[in-house]
Amino acid sequence: MPLGHIDTVSTLEELDDTALVQLVYVSSLTLKGRLSTSIFAELESHARAYNEQHNITGILCYGNGHFLQCIEGNKVQVLTLQQRIFTDKRHKNLNILLVQAIDTRSFFDWRMRSLFLERWLWSPATKQQATQLSPFLPFAPHGWSSKRTEQFLQTIKTFDTAPHIKAAGITYNALGNMVSHIVAPHQAFLMVQAVLSVLIVVAIILLFL
Repeated sequence: MPLGHIDTVSTLEELDDTALVQLVYVSSLTLKGRLSTSIFAELESHARAYNEQHNITGILCYGNGHFLQCIEGNKVQVLTLQQRIFTDKRHKNLNILLVQAIDTRSFFDWRMRSLFLERWLWSPATKQQATQLSPFLPFAPHGWSSKRTEQFLQTIKTFDTAPHIKAAGITYNALGNMVSHIVAPHQAFLMVQAVLSVLIVVAIILLFL
């Protein structure tokens, strides 16, 4: 069962402030986030400086309009970062999937490297790892259990190649998500309009035959 904020506090309250903790949360891009084609570059650049200063490591995953982020560090630093993240207006529907004390870190990169879980955005090197990622696609982490979340982390922490992608791909992806966000609620209306438009064109052509 995904954990809420109160459960997070309850889970960690017995731990020492310096205890090493792993926290995994999921969220969805808001319309503001979808309109920002530079959101991923901004997140990575800001995270690198902050994480190195506060001894935070982890990974940020994105796909299908959803984020999953794993952050690791001592309890105080992790909870402080969580509060910062949860006030960011570029995403919504935030939910904690996993929070636990750990003996060692799964991720050691200060950059908070990114993993894109949309096949068309993958680099050739990342595509070689598709077999391992397939069980977690299409990416819909909001319904994941703690066990499935841990399985996902175990899979991605073994990746040897950082999944670099082209900036243009991110731009098109952001625009695509924006269009999808706007169009999806009106698909039936747009379909009817498209059919009517075709019929009107056909009728006009027939009049001049």
